[in-house]
Amino acid sequence: MTTEAEKELFLAIRANDAGAVRELVGQDRALLTALSPMGVSPVLFAAYYHHPEMARVLVQEGAALNIFEAAAIGEPGRVRELLDADSALLNAVSHDGFSPLGLASFFGQEEVAALLLTRGADANTVSQNAMRVQPLHSAMGGNHTHLARKLLEAGADVNAVQNGGFTPLMGAAQNGNAELVRLLLLHGAVPGTVNEDGLSAADLAQEESHGEVQILLAGPP
Repeated sequence: MTTEAEKELFLAIRANDAGAVRELVGQDRALLTALSPMGVSPVLFAAYYHHPEMARVLVQEGAALNIFEAAAIGEPGRVRELLDADSALLNAVSHDGFSPLGLASFFGQEEVAALLLTRGADANTVSQNAMRVQPLHSAMGGNHTHLARKLLEAGADVNAVQNGGFTPLMGAAQNGNAELVRLLLLHGAVPGTVNEDGLSAADLAQEESHGEVQILLAGPP
């Protein structure tokens, strides 16, 4: 059960209020390891709300980054330190079901992702939650083209299916990322696949009025 102080901390993080975060943590250091109702730490909570500066404040206030937090906010030195101490962390699972590589992929942390892949992280590990996403899906979610290329080069399944029948190509098409669509097609993405709603990547691109992507998916005339 979340305490009142914990609620105040997560609200302050969401509001991007550094002063309030510092004050709350100063009053109770245990808040640094609190878990939100969704089961994520203050640092990860800040990352999910796209407030990297709040994550830095928490680190400055003494948050000892675990492998998931370090992967999400882009701390390769800390990731390396943790893996040197315990290699089993490489494919560990966070409270909300993601691997370190999955988190690095979603947040576009290329240096961390490269380090994890070099250490042997599984490019096709599936998240242990309802989303059932692989790192490549996560890179699509964050629209990270260069990181997606690293994952594909490491053997990521270009046609992997997540919950709802979505493939990486569908994610790239929905985002209107023509460069990423080209990359996925070059690596063998199948454009005719449909999701559980019967929609293909081209259909999703059409829904969002992404004309260039529609042309790419239509293939040669």
